[in-house]
Order: sequence, then C-alpha cells, then structure tokens
Amino acid sequence: MNWQEPSDRIEQKAASGQRLSAEEGRLLFDPALSLHRVGRWADQVRQRLHGQVVYYVQNAHLNPTNVCALRCPICAYSRSPTDPDAFTMSEEALLAQAQEAVDAGCTELHIVGGLHPEKPYRWYRQLLRLLHEAFPQVHLKAWTAVEIAWFAELTGWSIRRVLEDLIQVGLGSLPGGGAEIFAPQVRQQITPKKISADVWLQVHREAHRLGLRSNATMLYGHRETPADRIDHLLRLRQLQDETGGFLAFVPLAFHPAQTRFSHLPGPTGLDDLRVMAVSRLMLDNIPHLKAYWVSLGVGVAQTALAYGANDFEGTVRQERIHHEAGSTAPQGLPVEEICRLIRQAGRQPVQRDSLYRPISSKDRSTALN
Repeated sequence: MNWQEPSDRIEQKAASGQRLSAEEGRLLFDPALSLHRVGRWADQVRQRLHGQVVYYVQNAHLNPTNVCALRCPICAYSRSPTDPDAFTMSEEALLAQAQEAVDAGCTELHIVGGLHPEKPYRWYRQLLRLLHEAFPQVHLKAWTAVEIAWFAELTGWSIRRVLEDLIQVGLGSLPGGGAEIFAPQVRQQITPKKISADVWLQVHREAHRLGLRSNATMLYGHRETPADRIDHLLRLRQLQDETGGFLAFVPLAFHPAQTRFSHLPGPTGLDDLRVMAVSRLMLDNIPHLKAYWVSLGVGVAQTALAYGANDFEGTVRQERIHHEAGSTAPQGLPVEEICRLIRQAGRQPVQRDSLYRPISSKDRSTALN
C-alpha cells in the first residue's frame, strides 16, 4: 500500500483539528505506519489543547469488597463469598482507610468494588453517606456504570433515580471502569455477565444529563482487534458529542496474571504508546487523556506524556485491582516523585481537583495541613 497520501491526509487533519474517520483510525493502528510519527501528531494535539501542563491529583482508592456476583474471566480481583481471601470492609475500616488518605492530603476518593450478592443497595448508599458526612471537603468519585446498573436491578429503580439518590448522599462523579471493550463478540468472551455496551453508555448518558461528570476507559491487549478499539473510541466520541460530560479518557492495559487469560502476553510498551496516541487523535472532544501509571508502569506512563497524554493520574494510594492482576507499579507515588517525573519529561506539573480545576500552592498547603 502507498502510505504517503493517507498518512499525509491524517497529518494535515490532525494539525488543523479536523475529525478523523473510522478508516483513518484503523490506519493509525497499522504497524506499517511509524509509531513515532503517530505519536508526534498526537503530541501536537496535546500541545494545542494544554500547552506544557500535565495534571495530577492527590487521590486514594477505596475498594469496599472483592466479592462479586459476576466473576468475569478477565478479572483477577473478584472472589466468591466462600473464598478464603474474600473480604468485605466494615464501616469502621472504610472510614479509617479514608481518614489515612485525607491525612495524607488526598482530595479525591475513588470508590469501586464487587457486586456483592448478599449486600442490598442501602449498604452501598450508606458507605457513600458516611464518607461524605465524615469528609465533606473530599470529592467522592464512586461506583462504575456496572455498579450503578446493579443498584437499579436491586431496587427496581431507573438508572436516573439511582443516580439522583446517590447525589443526595455525596456522589461527586463517576469513574470510567467497566467499559472494557464495547465489541459484543469480545465482550462475551471476557465479561459474559457484565452489562452491555449500550447499558454502560446509558448510565453515563443519564449521569451527564444530571450534571455529573465522568471518565471513560478502554481495556486493551486481550482478544480485541484494532477495529474493535476504533469502534470503542468512536462510540465514546459519539456520546461526548451528545452530552459533553466526559472529563477524561483512560486507556487501560490488560494485565493477564491471575485471570483466565493468563496465557496471553498482554500489551507491550509499544502497544501502550500507540493506543495512547491514537486515542488522543480520535477523541477530539474529550479534553483530557490519562497516562494511568498503575496500569502502564511508571516508565511507559512518563513516555506517554510525549504521545498525547496530559494527565499523570495521581498518588493512587491503596490500589488493589491492577496490582492483583500483576501490575508491578509502586503502591502509590508521592507528590514529589510525580512532579519530578513530569518535569523530567519536559512538562509543567499542575495539581488539580477532580473536575480539573487547578489547586494553587496556597490550597495545596492547606490540604496538607
């Protein structure tokens, strides 16, 4: 194939901010097209949108339970109720873990877990209410679309009613987990009991209509094809055209250890960088692109700042899900190290809150005291 004409056209469109087509997106994944050239185009988009700024947040993860009714083949985290390492945190333990995070300066708690078959909706609601009452200054980014849909099933309520109820007790935004890959033939293999792509998108649509912001994710490096990845990105782009509610996109590298796909190699660092760059080029309407260092590894995440990413996520204290699947990234990064890594990449670190509002030095000092 003569690459000169289509690649030049993509380069021109990326430089001028024109939208790329599905066909052009698929071409970006062709290994015959230089990764570094694709990365350069993505970096130009990042520069146009954000200059030299790279954001980070002081945050911690809270996982109230690893007991889950779904037991997805792709998940290393979930357990059955009778498994010896199954756990469900008490309210006291959850509040103590949150207190430790707040004492360390965290402004955001990222709360996700399993779909516990023996816990009613009011248990999940109560956890959120207790956290909000104890730490009203902290943003609660809680419950994936999968969990929200589960709550609707438990209560017989609409998704909208569940979200309205959770907003009343402190819900601040939704994380992007549970999207995995939207292609139904792949989704059936990796998460056969999980909600469909349409339901995932509907949960976020309803959240956006209520004024909640959210993130979006894509899990890659398992059974999906480049065409499946582009389909996923385009469906997110379409919903963002409709609602404008996505704050950030987070590409998640699949870690096969301790899953039923442990025989797969998982993505390489080169795969990670290409997915990052293509995501920046295709998602022209989602403002922020995260280099989630827990998933990518610190070195690849730092390199991704030259491939379209403008957010280094954050301190990510107490993360369990990726580490149980084989992530060798540290258990949390201090702010000083995050800033060093960002500056080493030639960028300017800026601490943000959960809605991407910069936190000034004065605010940061207050948060740490």
